[in-house]
Amino acid sequence: MIRFRLGTRGSPLALTQANMVRDALCAAHGWSRDQVDLVVIRTTGDRVQDRALAEIGGKALWTKELDRALLAGEIDAAVHSMKDVETVRPATIAIAAMLPRADVRDRLIGAATPADLPAGATLGTSSPRRRAQMLRHRPDLTVVLLRGNVETRLAKLAAGEVDATLLAAAGLDRLGRAQVGAAVPTDLMLPAPAQGAVGIEVRRDDSTALVRLAAIDDAPTHVCVAAERALLAALRADCHSPVAALASLAGETLSLRGELLSEDGAHWVEGAVEGAVGEPLGDRLAADLLARAPDPVRRLFAA
Repeated sequence: MIRFRLGTRGSPLALTQANMVRDALCAAHGWSRDQVDLVVIRTTGDRVQDRALAEIGGKALWTKELDRALLAGEIDAAVHSMKDVETVRPATIAIAAMLPRADVRDRLIGAATPADLPAGATLGTSSPRRRAQMLRHRPDLTVVLLRGNVETRLAKLAAGEVDATLLAAAGLDRLGRAQVGAAVPTDLMLPAPAQGAVGIEVRRDDSTALVRLAAIDDAPTHVCVAAERALLAALRADCHSPVAALASLAGETLSLRGELLSEDGAHWVEGAVEGAVGEPLGDRLAADLLARAPDPVRRLFAA
């Protein structure tokens, strides 16, 4: 009997997403659920909750233990929230598939809109992008570090540790919390690159796993997320870089929007490009944004 091992983090959201991948594989191949095993791997990002990721190793804290298990043959594939996957990946690992993308927006919890937050309110977030975007619109806010899984952050908000926070709409929806928070329009807060996308990685030389996962790949999601990640690569952005991006596909035409901000949100630049699928839109948009960026923004990027 075929057995396929999916590596995943152990948070409720990560397990929900891994089960989505399992269900998709079973539907595509006619497998029973017990033919797909979920292997829970605890990451450094899960263990260390009192510091910002950028201070202790960046996005690799979500992936390095899963990478090790994958390359050691302990799992056949690893499931990730794509916005948590660093831009440059090991050459021996391939992104084999992505599930259909969910709602890309952020949700504000604590007020209906950013404008409705009281003067001097405390916003909890660990995201440089969310911090900068909120300060752009509300420079009076006090922003403090808030990490942890969805339930942990909601509990801290309920306990009054912060007045408001932001969470990804996709994660809340997948956890059955669709009524929590108010969605922030993308023209007010452009999302993180790859937000709302679930990706599955395999060993690049594992042709069997590549074929199995190709059956569940959502091509439009894959194309759009690849464009957003190409922008990050061209910018040489890291966890310290407040950057937002969103791609959309209409037929064979791909549109890519991007925004770069200073850490305090006081300076920013935004733009968009359009072209055919396969064109280097990430490179084009990165060059345009950096050419027009004010100095406090440009110096945050190494490109």
